[in-house]
Amino acid sequence: MNQNNPWHCWSADKTANELDSDLKQGLTANEAAKRLEKYGPNRIERGARRTPLHIFVSQFADFMILVLLVAAIVSGMVGELKDSVAIIVIVVLNAIIGTVQEYRAQRAIAALQKMAAPEATVIREGKRETISAANLVPGDLVLLEAGNVVPADFRLLETNQLQVDESALTGESHTVPKHTDALAEADLPLGDRRNMAFNGTMVTRGNGRGLVIATGMASEIGNIATLLQQEESVKTPLQIRLAQFGKHLALAILVVCAFIFGAGLLQQQPVLLMFLTAVSLAVAAIPEALPAVVTISLALGARKLGRRNALVRRLPAVETLGSVTYICSDKTGTLTQNQMHVEALFANDSRLAELPAVDNQNELWQRLGQALALNNTVYDQSTGDEARGDASIAGDPTEVALYLAAKQAGFDKAALSRQLPRVGELAFDENRKCMSTLHQSDAGIVSFTKGAPEAILTACRDTLTSQGNQALDQKRIQQQVDALAAEGYRVLAVGCREFSSSPAKYTPEQIEADLTFLGLVAMIDPPREEVPQAVADCRAAGIVPVMITGDHPATASSIARRLGIANENDPVMTGHELKKLSDDELAQRVRDLRIYARVDPRQKIRIVSALQQQGEFVAMTGDGVNDAPALKRAGIGVAMGKKGTDVAREAADMVLLDDNFATIVAAVKEGRRIFDDIRKFIKYTMTSNSGEIWTLVLAMLLGLPLPLLPIHILWINLVTDGLPGLALASEPAERKVMQRDPRPPQENIFAHGMWQHIIFVGILIGALSIGAQIWAIDQGVDHWQTIVFTTLTFAQLFHVMAIRSDRDSLFSIGLFSNPQLIGAVVLTVMLQLAVIYTPFLNDIFKTAPLPLDELLICVLLASVVFVVVEVEKWMVRSGWLYGNRGQGS
Repeated sequence: MNQNNPWHCWSADKTANELDSDLKQGLTANEAAKRLEKYGPNRIERGARRTPLHIFVSQFADFMILVLLVAAIVSGMVGELKDSVAIIVIVVLNAIIGTVQEYRAQRAIAALQKMAAPEATVIREGKRETISAANLVPGDLVLLEAGNVVPADFRLLETNQLQVDESALTGESHTVPKHTDALAEADLPLGDRRNMAFNGTMVTRGNGRGLVIATGMASEIGNIATLLQQEESVKTPLQIRLAQFGKHLALAILVVCAFIFGAGLLQQQPVLLMFLTAVSLAVAAIPEALPAVVTISLALGARKLGRRNALVRRLPAVETLGSVTYICSDKTGTLTQNQMHVEALFANDSRLAELPAVDNQNELWQRLGQALALNNTVYDQSTGDEARGDASIAGDPTEVALYLAAKQAGFDKAALSRQLPRVGELAFDENRKCMSTLHQSDAGIVSFTKGAPEAILTACRDTLTSQGNQALDQKRIQQQVDALAAEGYRVLAVGCREFSSSPAKYTPEQIEADLTFLGLVAMIDPPREEVPQAVADCRAAGIVPVMITGDHPATASSIARRLGIANENDPVMTGHELKKLSDDELAQRVRDLRIYARVDPRQKIRIVSALQQQGEFVAMTGDGVNDAPALKRAGIGVAMGKKGTDVAREAADMVLLDDNFATIVAAVKEGRRIFDDIRKFIKYTMTSNSGEIWTLVLAMLLGLPLPLLPIHILWINLVTDGLPGLALASEPAERKVMQRDPRPPQENIFAHGMWQHIIFVGILIGALSIGAQIWAIDQGVDHWQTIVFTTLTFAQLFHVMAIRSDRDSLFSIGLFSNPQLIGAVVLTVMLQLAVIYTPFLNDIFKTAPLPLDELLICVLLASVVFVVVEVEKWMVRSGWLYGNRGQGS
């Protein structure tokens, strides 16, 4: 059976023939059993799953992790068991975090399974029976009723006021009325296939029956599950940068250590001493604290975002937001409230934003208010009775919007129902395209009718005005309908008719004829209040917001303009147009498009992929099942927590618990801060390591004795790289962090002057340390190695204080704005003094107590680093170094 058939284009008879089914009797039991064996159960398959152990082992394949493991082994070999244990603990913790992150990704498919209906009502061999939905097969004749979850994909055969909520699948913000007529266009988006019902959607009104055309993985939701299984998560910019950093660093360390070892041998230094020196330098040069700094930074950022109602499901996502260049957002429920709202009314040549108050004596507005209040079916969702309070009402979103608009103006349905009790109702019908309610009045019976403008205008003979009835100017009203539709509104027309006696003998068509036109009601799913400012903040931060929705193009364009995502001249790319473009053609246009409408899940992935091919880093927000594959494909997926589906949440990297788009802007700021802090740590630790290397290299080149022992190198690595480096993770955000452009995803982590800083300041630290050595030897000081050791340690502490900001002076950001770092520096100074002045530590570290004047000389020499770095930052602010953007500014 060809599952790609254009079922919506076929008649009921042709569909039944293709499915080899009977429109009255359904399938036989034997045939159903055969098809179940052929097509398999009607369920979403999870696909191959990796065990947690397999996922855990795979975490050790990263190059940086392998380098750290080698460092742990070497540390153990040279007797530094504490370093070895510390590295292994850090590596294992990171592997555990990675395992948890990957394992939860497998749960997205499980969430899709929860959407399946547990049971279905079928007709087999002419008999009605209830079976497990898993046993449905193509060709089954199934009955649908209000409240049912649609258990498979259907071609509808009968509908009785059938309406379906497809928002989770298509992004359509209001329920969709269904019919049975064959459609002419084969290439229609899912949202326009009105004679179909799709697996996992919800029947909100009416009933119907249909033939199953696809089950399980062949259904539309099954296609989404397949996309989820096929799509691989994109590596974050931080992961890419750190992997490159690890490879380059490992090669550089091997070259430097080989040089140190060879140069020492040429100076006839002991082989064992030079081997231990080279190995110790290698261990010190590898920033084993980097994974810990990254993890701590991300964890602190995640905790801070948690207080802002953003649940981080995958730690790297926190930093990733700082690299985002495009935010592709679903419309319904993300940018909008996912709740229809009456925004405009048109009557008697007047356009109002809201219904006039009930005490307005104008007969026209009185009648229109009564119609909106009475001509709807809303109820209390807790009791099922007539609605009382706004918070508890439920029903069709359109009718709820009408009810609330009337109540806001003072037209209370309960009170009006006592004055004008309902005596009859003509439910909405797809053929008539309208709904009527009949009410007893003092003068007889009054009917209120609402529906599609073309249907109501055809049925109207005149229009009610403030002066009475006048001839209907249909052309003028139609122009207003077109104008409202062009603004993205869903437009309904409202009319009324008075009967002197009971119209029981009339047909529905007769009751809904000779109407008096009351007005037009324009509704829309309005933008969330906080979103326009959030969009403006995104633009200020150099991030391009893009709307991708399954909704109508006019609606999408209207909302996008209101939010500032697009302007009047920006085109709307529809899914139909998108399908005609090749991947290369889409890639050429994707940067210029801001609105996509009537797109399906696979097209959302195409859009995200096209942007990624252009070098952009893409965040995707959404709440529906149709968003899940794109959420997974994007650099970072952001799901809505309140109104979002489980499928979207499981596929996302971050969940907004308050469904507030503005929270994303706060997350972007946090992501930028985190990357800046990680970058500062790399700058700090690599400059420190560079200083140690240059100290040894300069000594070799100048023919000086070995300035540092292996234990000195390992101690400096432990105390200066460890505590102060970790404290950099708490550094506050840079000034104007949200007024700069995003980092290009392909940008090297050493960009904007960082590698120049590492080399230049490293040489400075090495020169100061060697200068201290030359001075001490010239003065005949026996403990000259302690002086070099202390100068080098303090130089690194002055350096960490100076680089707390890439641009601003330490005195402008405040000495105590990062108390954790101040505490780490003070503790490191105390530990260094203990190594110098504690007798039993003197024996271990081969140090000697320094007189006060020598200690001050060490401090003064080290402080030169602080002064030079402050001058460097002044030159950056002045635009003389590294361009106007500056280091990470």
